[in-house]
Amino acid sequence: MVRFALILSACLVAPPAFAQVRPAPVTAPSTPDEGIPVESALVRSACGGCHRPDEKNRMTRISYRRSTPENWENTVKRMISLNHAKVEPAQAREIVKYLADNHGLAPAEAKAIAFESERRLVDRAYEADKETSVVCSSCHSIGRVMSERRTKQEWELLLAMHRGYYPGVDSQPMNDGTGFRRGARRAPEGAEAVRAETGHPMDRIITHLSAQFPLRTAEWTAWAAAMQPPMLAGRWAISGSAPGKGPIVGQVVVTVDPSVPDTFTTDTRFTFVRTGESVTRKGRAVVYTGFQWRGRGTVASPDEVWREVLAVDRTRREMSGRWFTGAYDELGMDVRLVKLAADPVVLGASVASLKTAVPRTGVRLYGANLPPKLTLKDISLGQGITVSRIVSATPDVVTIDLDVAAAAKAGPRDITIAGATSPSALVVFDKVDSIKVLPIAGLARLGGVVHPKQLQQFEAVAFNNGVNLGIVDVKWSLEEYAATFGDDDTRYVGVLDEQGLFTPSLDGPNPQRSGERNNVGDVWVVADLSASPALGLAKPLRARAQLIVSVPIYMRWWTSAQTIARGGTP
Repeated sequence: MVRFALILSACLVAPPAFAQVRPAPVTAPSTPDEGIPVESALVRSACGGCHRPDEKNRMTRISYRRSTPENWENTVKRMISLNHAKVEPAQAREIVKYLADNHGLAPAEAKAIAFESERRLVDRAYEADKETSVVCSSCHSIGRVMSERRTKQEWELLLAMHRGYYPGVDSQPMNDGTGFRRGARRAPEGAEAVRAETGHPMDRIITHLSAQFPLRTAEWTAWAAAMQPPMLAGRWAISGSAPGKGPIVGQVVVTVDPSVPDTFTTDTRFTFVRTGESVTRKGRAVVYTGFQWRGRGTVASPDEVWREVLAVDRTRREMSGRWFTGAYDELGMDVRLVKLAADPVVLGASVASLKTAVPRTGVRLYGANLPPKLTLKDISLGQGITVSRIVSATPDVVTIDLDVAAAAKAGPRDITIAGATSPSALVVFDKVDSIKVLPIAGLARLGGVVHPKQLQQFEAVAFNNGVNLGIVDVKWSLEEYAATFGDDDTRYVGVLDEQGLFTPSLDGPNPQRSGERNNVGDVWVVADLSASPALGLAKPLRARAQLIVSVPIYMRWWTSAQTIARGGTP
């Protein structure tokens, strides 16, 4: 803890004169021909004081790097907060847009790091080079590194910047037991000799990054030539899945916003098919680099904001990605949008699975452009399933009664309506033989007093011979995960509701707990599924997952510059 405090103070404390000193212009790189010319007069004007352009408008640092919109935005924030760049919010947004469009990533390059932009809580292992993984992943996601493309000199300058801003990185332990910088840690016997032969860790990492993520790639050369303005206006069918709530279906109307290039407004309506709950949302989005959709939508309250990160397919007929919200971006849903024309589209059903030998089951089939006048022959769910009656039909929903034969074969089934098909839209099964709680390991963070809370959504999924049958309704509870004698975590960590959503307790010391400890702890999240003839389940089933309730993230770089993305003013 003492070491951490010293490192933290070194990172945050600077001499008073630091804020008044303007950084010296960056030296031009040794291989300028690699650089990408900057054609934006605004970028040259706003950034040219430090990043000098040459006779071909190649600007130091900027012309020798490509990255995602998020990383360029972080760079602009840093320039404003640390180097006191004089940029208005509207100018900052225009700069980020230009850099993401002209110094961005190709679709093939961005696909590998979609988890970073989509803010997925995943533990991504970087297998290409262990040394690079150890150094970079110790402080931030490896996705941030994989989001960059730089020349070798730019990678050298990036690592030098880390050493300047974060002195503690020099003591970062390496695979050979020594420190990142020579002499920062006492090396094990023989380690320095090995290092003399294989090179300094910094040199090896720079060599790897330069080869793995160079500035010039075939993918970017091809995309930079093929890139077109995104023509996305129209109606889109949306389908997806939200943890704990199940599938969603609906439509999104996308309209061009003529005031800003590549900007759109959205009017979204979708339904949670398990419950029938309907949601209406209005939003606004910008498309970067011809394919990277970045949007924000509000529901009932202006404070309930959902971010949208989607990748537009090259045909411009499909988009897919994640919508998310929460203080830690922890609540979200996977979505897929398909552009609608005049043809009918089938999106899914109100059930994820159908049990054999069950007569007269009411099911809602969702789609778009469905013909209002349907016959029984127009609807098919495969062998062993008979549609006995069409209860009602609209362009978006067809309600039917169906019978599932006892001899119907188990497995995925397609739904076909008037020639339109949704492949593997539901599953036929004879019994539930197991359940699983997802995620198998969850994370929540205390909050509510000083810091925001990080929630964790769980869901119980049924299986038959390893085939996913969808979410099932269970009884949720918490049990002690014994880590110490007299463990009492279940009393203090938080509350698990009937839908599997865990809300952690308050941050800070708890006077009601022994030693006035805070409310962190480890618990089991338990799901109990009762015996049910409707599920072919003769006896109850139980499953559980681990939940770690941790402390908040105490330090986050939050400056007035971060209002840029929200359309505010510093």
